[in-house]
Amino acid sequence: MDNKNNNSFEYTYSAPQQEEIKRIREKYLPREADKMEQLRRLDQRTTEKARNFSLTCGIISVLLLGFGMSCVMVWSEILFIPGIIIGLLGISGVSMTYPLYQYITRREREKIAPEIIRLTDELMK
Repeated sequence: MDNKNNNSFEYTYSAPQQEEIKRIREKYLPREADKMEQLRRLDQRTTEKARNFSLTCGIISVLLLGFGMSCVMVWSEILFIPGIIIGLLGISGVSMTYPLYQYITRREREKIAPEIIRLTDELMK
């Protein structure tokens, strides 16, 4: 018996291709901000302001310290005392950068705490 009746099923599946299709599709769907995303964004925002401010303060303080050192080492005849004062201001600024970061972060967390608590209560239910 020669059975030439070929009933076959052919299926091709490509996981990477399906993932790419999903990524492209998500670009064009309207974006809904879910609660977890809002929570992450709020939590990140508390340290963002403190980080930016303390980095700026630290950079300016280091530049002051460097300028004070230059005054003392290069122009010591004229700017020795002002160089020491400028250098000390730079050192004090650098030493205050981390406490400033902690203070601003704590203050921002206190501001955002009610919203964080509300979102976490909604997510935990």
